[in-house]
Amino acid sequence: MTNANSCESLYDWYRVASKAAWQNLIDVQATYKSAESVGNFTVFNIKGNHYRLIVDIVYIRQTIYIKYILNHAEYDKENWKNDAYF
Repeated sequence: MTNANSCESLYDWYRVASKAAWQNLIDVQATYKSAESVGNFTVFNIKGNHYRLIVDIVYIRQTIYIKYILNHAEYDKENWKNDAYF
């Protein structure tokens, strides 16, 4: 990612997510309405739907693993779905 605006949007997401105590996807969607479960991942729209942040949330440990940050075109190619964890 080379766009400085995307970094700011990602940092905004990080500030919220790092303080959250999400227990399930419904909790996540209370904060981020467009968040969705895709396979074993949770996908967030970043910077007004220009980027996709793909994470693994381990609710019981309150840990988030960032797996991919993709622009819209990269996300649509669906190569990230080849991840063994997907």
